[in-house]
Amino acid sequence: MNLTEILADANEHLVSVASMQALEQTKAKYLGKTGVLTEQLKSLGKLPIEDKKEAGAAINAVKVQVEALINAAKSRILDTELHARLASEAIDVTLPGRTSGVGGLHPVTRTQARIETLFASMGFTVADGPEIEDDDTNFTALNTPENHPARSMHDTFYIEGTKNLLRTHTSPVQIRHMRAHKPPIRIICPGRVYRCDHDATHSPMFHQIEGLWVEEGISLADLKGTLTQFLNAFFERDDMAIRFRASYFPFVEPGVEVDMEWGKTKEGQTKWLEIGGAGVVHPAVLKNGGIDPEKYSGFAFGMGLDRLAMLKYGVNDLRLFFENDVKFLSQFR
Repeated sequence: MNLTEILADANEHLVSVASMQALEQTKAKYLGKTGVLTEQLKSLGKLPIEDKKEAGAAINAVKVQVEALINAAKSRILDTELHARLASEAIDVTLPGRTSGVGGLHPVTRTQARIETLFASMGFTVADGPEIEDDDTNFTALNTPENHPARSMHDTFYIEGTKNLLRTHTSPVQIRHMRAHKPPIRIICPGRVYRCDHDATHSPMFHQIEGLWVEEGISLADLKGTLTQFLNAFFERDDMAIRFRASYFPFVEPGVEVDMEWGKTKEGQTKWLEIGGAGVVHPAVLKNGGIDPEKYSGFAFGMGLDRLAMLKYGVNDLRLFFENDVKFLSQFR
């Protein structure tokens, strides 16, 4: 093939080449180590000296033209591929935008925050304490000495090799606070507690909200007024009644179970729902907290924070709060 035929053949191939792979093959055909033009340059050695310069210039001129054709073909292929990619990845700007998922507070956390706000409006502050307690603060200082039968009501997680345990209630916070502060004391103690118990309405780990008010002249009447005001506000009612039933708790005397009104029967009678335990703080507990029981009195109460959340949101199985089911939890977002 003479140079004119080589240039025409290259032009014909490069005009129709449609991919980068085919372009590389065509480039190798003409400019590669064994390409047509490369062989032409190699053949210069066979020519007489006086013909080499003219023949070499002619071959290089064709080589430059082929390289220009290759660059043009490359630009054309890249433009075609770009347009095809843009067409395949086109965005419909009329579609609604996609936003990131939004999280929310856990229903138990929301319930705790609501409770803290309501009690703050009545002058209570939030007190906290460790979740790993010593036996004295968790039991003995609360008038439940060793071998006391009330201890068997708390199926307890003990720390092996020690007298420490995972706290079974938040009442130890009350002891710690009384030892560190002088009356008047008005606190609530929300937090996690632990007992060996697990069914549809119980969990080995659950949350309690306890309250303590110690001052001169505090009585059961103050307890009932405080709980009535709280429950009406929490359940957004203004006519909820509560009642006390005598009960035994070693850290209060007298002790009561607290029931709240929860609907009516078909006959119009009030239905009652137990909501917690309470009572007047036992003199021994005040003394163990460093407070003179002859001068001061107080009341204490305890409620299941998870139970309040269940009632507030209409949940019938406590375990749902702790199974981390996003579909369930997203209802409270």
